[in-house]
Amino acid sequence: MAATLQEYLDSQENLLKEASEALPHQFNQCTYPLGSLRQPVYLCITCNLPRGICSACSIACHTDHEQTELFPKRDFRCDCPTSALPHPCHLHKTPEEPNTSNAYGQNFGGVFCRCGRPYDPNTERETMIQCLSCEDWFHESCCNLREKPEPEAEAPAAPEGDVDDAASDASSSGLPPPMIRASDYDSFVCAACVRKIPTLLRYAGTEGCLMAVRDAPSLPWKVLASAQDPVVVVVDESASTSEAPVVPSKRALSPSAREGEREAKKPRACLAPPLNPVAQQILADSSSELGAGDVFLTEDFRERWCRCEEECLPSLEANAFLLQEEETYEPPEDPDSGLSLEELGMRALNRLPRERAIDGIHAFNAMRDNLVQYLRPFANEGKVVGDEDVKAFFDNLKEQSAKAV
Repeated sequence: MAATLQEYLDSQENLLKEASEALPHQFNQCTYPLGSLRQPVYLCITCNLPRGICSACSIACHTDHEQTELFPKRDFRCDCPTSALPHPCHLHKTPEEPNTSNAYGQNFGGVFCRCGRPYDPNTERETMIQCLSCEDWFHESCCNLREKPEPEAEAPAAPEGDVDDAASDASSSGLPPPMIRASDYDSFVCAACVRKIPTLLRYAGTEGCLMAVRDAPSLPWKVLASAQDPVVVVVDESASTSEAPVVPSKRALSPSAREGEREAKKPRACLAPPLNPVAQQILADSSSELGAGDVFLTEDFRERWCRCEEECLPSLEANAFLLQEEETYEPPEDPDSGLSLEELGMRALNRLPRERAIDGIHAFNAMRDNLVQYLRPFANEGKVVGDEDVKAFFDNLKEQSAKAV
């Protein structure tokens, strides 16, 4: 393919810009010394072991290995420097013992979702959703949001024109939007995790905690979202175990003091909504054909929980991600990101010792003069410089360098 010199330079500039946007961070420090934290994790397919590596090690240590991105995992420590992986870590060169605190779910075996399928980005047509609790990934069809597409069918080209931002990413593969779109909810929790978390179990199917259900196996799926206003459920606290207050002998309690005592003795109220019987029926039977039991939490769900100390708050505190959005570690930004090739070259030159910098300048000037001389006939004759012409110049330059050595 032929191109003008300016077009070639512009293409190189665009490639540099795309690279700086895709990888704006420094990748020269392994996260192992930082301990366990929520961070992007990668599975090295080439190493073929159920272990995870951090972003820096995925680039610096496993560059030529096949990898699968597992996305953020909480409380995870990089396995690259440990003896659990035979491939040496180039960033943290002190050998470490295997991590014992990491949790290795089925994703570390290369499979995802309740269906246990591997993920192939080249053939997967569906959007996958990450569970807020276990951080596994689930197909929309496995969450009953759409019919499962035929795997052998080729995805048609994306339609031209405006695209509905509220539509699922999968709709760009020719699939219709899911029943519950990404814009309809903030977070997703799979049925297995809902059953383990009392607060979610209680809120399932109520307002702001959507579920995909159907009335019978032969009927279509629909969204279960109770519109009932939450009612106050009084937690019964037995007063039989508390001792009667001792009245001071000097004077009797004033009426206002007695009123304050009665207020203090009142049982605290739970503001959780009433149980949704349909949701409870589905969640009580893991093999139910009326729904999987997944919950889709709408925007600002963290602000709506009841926080009564008797029932709801302990469950929420045991699952802190339900109370506060978690921070995900990102490597420090690369100061060289976004610089042009010339700026990167000058920065590298300034870091060299003076003698080596002068040698580098002489070498660059010599190459520039040779390149100008090589390209002059193309300019005089109005010829277009092709890829093969550029390749021929640098091949000749390599031969000359080899002879000089």
